[in-house]
Amino acid sequence: MANMLRVELVKSTIGAVPKHVKTVEALGLSKMHKVKELPDNAAVRGMLNQVRHLVKVEEI
Repeated sequence: MANMLRVELVKSTIGAVPKHVKTVEALGLSKMHKVKELPDNAAVRGMLNQVRHLVKVEEI
């Protein structure tokens, strides 16, 4: 596994399930096409799995 993940919000949260909106905010993503580098751990992977249709993930 990589140590870090690069996460980009590629789809808007407008009209998304409120739980998914909160998950995206908890990941630190607020605007479209903003990129955040996050640690690669089980908690972050679980959050990304919930919103996999809204984000793009790369291992770095």
